[in-house]
Amino acid sequence: MQVHVLSDRTLPLTARLYHNALSPFCRKVRLSLGEKRIECVLEEERYWEPTPDFLRRNPAGKVPILRIDGRTLTESAAICEWLEEKYPDPALMPRDADTRHEVRRLIGWFDDKFHAEVTSKLVYERVNKKVMKLGFPDSKNVKDGAKAIKFHLDYMTRLLEQRRWLAGDAMTLADFAAAAHLSCLDYISDVDWHRSEVVKDWYAKIKSRPAFRSILADQVPGFPPPAHYADLDF
Repeated sequence: MQVHVLSDRTLPLTARLYHNALSPFCRKVRLSLGEKRIECVLEEERYWEPTPDFLRRNPAGKVPILRIDGRTLTESAAICEWLEEKYPDPALMPRDADTRHEVRRLIGWFDDKFHAEVTSKLVYERVNKKVMKLGFPDSKNVKDGAKAIKFHLDYMTRLLEQRRWLAGDAMTLADFAAAAHLSCLDYISDVDWHRSEVVKDWYAKIKSRPAFRSILADQVPGFPPPAHYADLDF
C-alpha cells in the first residue's frame, strides 16, 4: 500500500487505483494523486487476463481504474481532469484558456503520438510481450522506437529552452504525462539522458517530487530496473 500524507482539507478516506506498473497512463494518474496528497492503495491488475470483477469495473478492459468517493472512474485523461475539478489544490491546470489548451495539446502529444511511436515500440515490445507470453520483441518496432524517441527528446528540448516547464511557467498535467512515459522507458534504460541536458534537468525536477516516490519504488518481476532509475542525482 502506498500512503500519501493528507492535508487538512477533506479528502476521501482511501482511493484505490487498479493499475499496471509500467503503464504510462496509470503513472500519470498516480502522479496526479500523489501531487494532490490523496491517500491511495495500489492494486496491480493483469488487464490482459481480465476477470469478471475487472470487466465490471471497466467493460473496456483497460487500466487505470480509480475508485474514489464511491465512484469508479476510467480513462486517464478524464480521471486527471476530474481530480483537478474535485481537488483543485494544488492546481495542475492553468486558469487561462490558451495555456489550458497547450496543456491538453501536450497531453495528447504524449498519450497519442509519443505512445504510438515510442512507448508501444519499446516498453511493450521489450516487457509486455514477455509478461503476456506473446513471443519475442519485434526488432523492427524496437529499432523504430529507438529512432523516434530522439525526435521527441529534441522536440521537448525546443519547448524547454523557451519555458520553465513543458506548457509554460508552471508545472502542469502536461509534465506528468511526459514524465509518465519517460519513466517507463527509463525503467528499461531506453532514454539517452546525454542527448539533452535541458530535458534531463526537467526530469530531475519532476523525479525529485514526493509524488514520484512510489513510481521509483516500482519493481516488475523479471525486469529489475537499472541502478540509476531511482537515483535522484542520475
